[in-house]
Amino acid sequence: MADENTPNGAAPQPAAQAQNAGQPQLRMQVLAQYIRDLSFENGVAQKGAPAGEIQPEISVQVSLDARRRGGENQYEVINKFRVTSKNRADGATLFLAELDYAGVFQIEGVPNEQMHPFLMIECPRMLFPFVRRIIADLTRDSGFPAFNMDPVDFVALYRQELARRAQAQQAQAEAKPS
Repeated sequence: MADENTPNGAAPQPAAQAQNAGQPQLRMQVLAQYIRDLSFENGVAQKGAPAGEIQPEISVQVSLDARRRGGENQYEVINKFRVTSKNRADGATLFLAELDYAGVFQIEGVPNEQMHPFLMIECPRMLFPFVRRIIADLTRDSGFPAFNMDPVDFVALYRQELARRAQAQQAQAEAKPS
C-alpha cells in the first residue's frame, strides 16, 4: 500500500538510507582480472605413475598481496595459490600447480583504516570463483580428476596474518637489547 503523503507517489525513504545519506557510498568495480603467472608440473607424466596404489593427498597454500595502482582509487590484488598433490604411500609428487591471479579494482567510499582488510578479504573473495575454475580445468586437462578447491575463508586468513605479524613484532621487540 502506497503512502499517500509522499510527493509524486515516490516511495518513502527508509530510515537506514536517511541515516547513511551523509556517508560516502561504497563502490567497488572490477576493472580487470588476469593470470599473472601459471605453472603446472605433472610428476606422473614426467616420472611415470608411482608403483602400487595411488592415494593423493592435496595441500593448498594461499597468500595475498595488494598494492595501489596509478589511477585514483585503483588497487591491484594478487591471489597466490600453490596446490600440491602427493602420493600418501611414498610421498611422490603427483602434481604441483602454482597460480598468481590478479584483479584490478576501483574502490571508493571505504575509509582508510578499513581499506587493508577490504583489499585482503573482499577483493580475493570476488576473484576466488575464477581461481577455482582455472585450477579445476588445469588439473583435469593434465589427466587428473578436476580438483575443486573448497572455499577459502579469507577473514580467517587475514586474522592469521595479523596474528603472525604481531608475534613477529613482539619477538623482534624482545630480541632488541635494552
